[in-house]
Amino acid sequence: MREIRLHDTLTGGPVGLAPREPGKVGIYVCGPTVYARVHVGNARPFVVFALLKRFLEREGLEVTLVENITDVNDKIYDAARAAGVPSEELAREMTARYVEDIDRLGLGRPDHRPRAAATIDAIVELIQALIDSDHAYAAGGDVYFRVSSF
Repeated sequence: MREIRLHDTLTGGPVGLAPREPGKVGIYVCGPTVYARVHVGNARPFVVFALLKRFLEREGLEVTLVENITDVNDKIYDAARAAGVPSEELAREMTARYVEDIDRLGLGRPDHRPRAAATIDAIVELIQALIDSDHAYAAGGDVYFRVSSF
């Protein structure tokens, strides 16, 4: 396999791809917050990383692509209230429409597509662990990652 270099937004420059496990790469993509129909901004991350997955597979790597769906969020609650439907119903409908629209692009599907609502307990535990280890802090009712701790 040839050397693969990717742009690192932390350093601002290229870095060599160094899989933790030889021959295997995992990609986690932040998917949409499902309160409305998909737009180009929602589709872009999936398109970019689906194409990266294809490239890496052609280079002989085994790739697992995970794209989350944020189905619990203030934007969802506001849109559901405006539409007069339960937030779970709106999120379910918009998720189905997102999947249909993304499928039309012909890039395949991610290997896993977890929903935030299904993993909320683990998310809360992770946030608390980040706060406890001083990698995150609470302010104004929100929790922020302490970038300087990275």
